[in-house]
Amino acid sequence: MDDYKPLELAKGIYWVGVVDWNLRDFHGYETPKGGSYNAYLVVDEKIALIDTVKAPFAGEMLKRISQIVDPAKIDYVISNHVEMDHSSSISTIMDIAPNAKLFASSKGQTGLSEYYKEEGFDNWDLQVVGTGDELSLGKRTLMFIEATMLHWPDSMQTYVKEDRILFSNDAFGQHVATSKRFDDEVDDVMEDAGIYYANILLPFGSQVLKYVDKLKELDVNPEIIAPAHGIIWRKDVSRVIEEYGKWAKGSSSPKLLVIYDTMWGSTEKMAMELVEGARASGVEVRLRHLRKNDWSLTMKELMDASVVAIGSPTMNNNMFFTISGFLTYMKGLHPKGKKYFLFGSYGWGGGAVKGMEKELESGKFELAMESMQVKFRPYEEDKEACREIGYKLGEMAKENAKS
Repeated sequence: MDDYKPLELAKGIYWVGVVDWNLRDFHGYETPKGGSYNAYLVVDEKIALIDTVKAPFAGEMLKRISQIVDPAKIDYVISNHVEMDHSSSISTIMDIAPNAKLFASSKGQTGLSEYYKEEGFDNWDLQVVGTGDELSLGKRTLMFIEATMLHWPDSMQTYVKEDRILFSNDAFGQHVATSKRFDDEVDDVMEDAGIYYANILLPFGSQVLKYVDKLKELDVNPEIIAPAHGIIWRKDVSRVIEEYGKWAKGSSSPKLLVIYDTMWGSTEKMAMELVEGARASGVEVRLRHLRKNDWSLTMKELMDASVVAIGSPTMNNNMFFTISGFLTYMKGLHPKGKKYFLFGSYGWGGGAVKGMEKELESGKFELAMESMQVKFRPYEEDKEACREIGYKLGEMAKENAKS
């Protein structure tokens, strides 16, 4: 039995990455399914390694490469992205293959020089490439495509023209740990891709749309998309590109998402009544308690919803800490085209709703209607008011949905 066996995508093109089964946090983005760091080896008259892996996993990547070729014989190393989960094994590879030539975007060169000046960057033979530049490996041609702000300024992609394989780096990825490698072998890949988009690429919708147009201009019509994280696309290639276009345009369904936290149950009672009112309007409703649901999945729900209600109890004359943290997280991702309703409860000070209003106003988010708060607990008239508001939010969700 061969340990650390590579996987052949096409003749002479291999996945040599690693699976991180225990990954649960990716710079604050929750990853309950784990993750992977995908690197790829193209063996032709010249040998090219496309991306590397996170440094602690370099040995596993090298074991896979060694079953195909001697790593010292690698001619070219392609750095599609400087972020450490992709690049932190580059110094290891360059030490093993000191004659290899390194390729990166202009901003990639800057980033690599700043990250790895103590690891020997000045001794590396690096060539800057841009969109449309090509590198011949013999029978195969690599074409480089700048993918600026998908999701860093330095991001680029590599396309094998003859095999129509797009090594897309952070675009089209998912955070999933699985022994399977292709989208037709596992379930829920598109859902996982949506979660990934909502938490990584959501702020960059305009750049994503320009990128999709660029693929058409360059006549890049991949049969396989091999991202740097997660499953490789060979079945739903055109569909995932289409979904990216929809997400980038801010598409949403007639859905109300209710996000809340609660201390003594008052805010939760209000949330439940909002849900009941919205259900009566006939729209889809989702309810997310922030201490019982991870934020990454909540952001995917938010991306799909056209109206969002957010509720918080008052603590120390301000919003509850989970709500404050989530609003900071949401503001950074800046979902577009939503309408928001704020609600909450308080005892001796009513700062939660005011605090939420201030946060949303500073982020230029649109409030759907006047906020609502109750003192101590919602009585029957308050519950009835919440149900009426929920119904109105449901109707608004229908009107605000965008295909």
